[in-house]
Amino acid sequence: MQYEGMVYRPPSEAYSLIIQVTIGCSHNKCRFCSMYKDKQFHIRQLEDILADLRECRAYYSRVRRIFLADGDALCLSNGKLLAILEAIRELFPECERVGVYGRATDILRKSPEELAALREAGIGIVYVGAESGNPEVLARMCKRATREELIAGVRRAEDAGIAASVSFISGLGGRELWKEHAVDSATMISEMHPSYASWLTLMLDPSAPVTQDIAEGRFELLKPAEVLEEMDVMLSHIDMPEGSTCVFRSNHASNYLSLKGDLPKDKERMLAVVRQAKENRDMLRPEFWRAL
Repeated sequence: MQYEGMVYRPPSEAYSLIIQVTIGCSHNKCRFCSMYKDKQFHIRQLEDILADLRECRAYYSRVRRIFLADGDALCLSNGKLLAILEAIRELFPECERVGVYGRATDILRKSPEELAALREAGIGIVYVGAESGNPEVLARMCKRATREELIAGVRRAEDAGIAASVSFISGLGGRELWKEHAVDSATMISEMHPSYASWLTLMLDPSAPVTQDIAEGRFELLKPAEVLEEMDVMLSHIDMPEGSTCVFRSNHASNYLSLKGDLPKDKERMLAVVRQAKENRDMLRPEFWRAL
C-alpha cells in the first residue's frame, strides 16, 4: 500500500478498507480544519490505485466496505471514478458499499445521470461537511460553499440514490453567532433532509487557522453550558418534511453529550435529554475524555 501522510476517514468507516485516490483536499482552506495542511493536493495515478486494490485483494479474504480517501475523492472525473469502481467490483464482488467524501460543489458539477452511474457502480454514501447553515459562519470559516449550494448538492445526491451524511460543528459560530448558527443549521437540515446528519463539537488542533483568531480575541469558544443551549435551540428549530427520516447522531468523541435518534420521530426525546443535562452537568463527558 502506498499511503501518503495521515489518512482520515468518517467514524462510520472504521472497519472499511481505505484506498487513497487523491492526496489531501482540493480546497484545504477551511479555518477550523488542520487535517490536510501538511499535504499538497494531487490526484493519484490510476495504475497506482489499481495496484493498491490488487494488493489488498491478496491480503484480505473479505472486504465489506471500501472508503475512497482523501478529502474529496468526488472531485475526480466520472471516467476515472468508474474505472476505480469497476476494479472494485471485479476484485471485491462481496463489497456492499463504497463511500467518499464530497464537497457540495463537486456534487453539483456532476449531472444527475453521472451521479446515477456512480450509484450503479457502487458508491452508496457521500460524506458532506456542511459545518453550518449560516451564511456568515460559512464565509468566516472559508468553506467556499454557500448555504444554497450545500442544500442543492445534498438533494442532488439523495435524488440520485446516493445517501448523504452531512456533518455540522457545534460552536463554529463562536459566542457572537451561536444562535444564528444553531437556527440556520436546523433549517438547513430541514430543507436538505439528508439520510444522515451528525452534530460534532468544535475542538481545535493548534495548527488550525482559527486558533489565531482565538488568541487575538476575534473568536470566543463556547463553554459546555453554552454548547447545550445551542443544541437545544438547534433541535427545537428542526422541522423535517412529512414522511422523511434522517438518522441523527451527536455521539462523536468531541461531544459533551451523546445523542442519537431518528428525525423527526425522536426530536422531543432528544430535546428532553438535552434539557435534563442542562440541569444535571454530571451527564456531560469530562473534558479529558473528549477527542478529535
